[in-house]
Amino acid sequence: MRGNMNNMMKQMQKMQKQMAKAQDELKEEVVEGTAGGGVVTVKANGHKEVVEVVIKEEAVDPDDVDMLQDLVLAAINDALTKVDELTNQRMGKFTKGLNLPGMF
Repeated sequence: MRGNMNNMMKQMQKMQKQMAKAQDELKEEVVEGTAGGGVVTVKANGHKEVVEVVIKEEAVDPDDVDMLQDLVLAAINDALTKVDELTNQRMGKFTKGLNLPGMF
């Protein structure tokens, strides 16, 4: 029985190392969210950090700042949704369908 417990602990430690490595690799991954047909583009890394915002000139209308703000917000949310999808894809192999809210 002790041998089984040792093997299980070794497997858990190995999985923890693999998960940590996968999370580190996610920071290097960049996804792109867009809004307004591409007039606003936001890039975010796998740790949900926005790393770039690009606003094309045609999106800038001094009389409609609210529209620009909405486009930026939509692009950020699109990028963060894609980060979630990427994270679930990469980390899902470790959880094998377990629902662990807030873990990733």
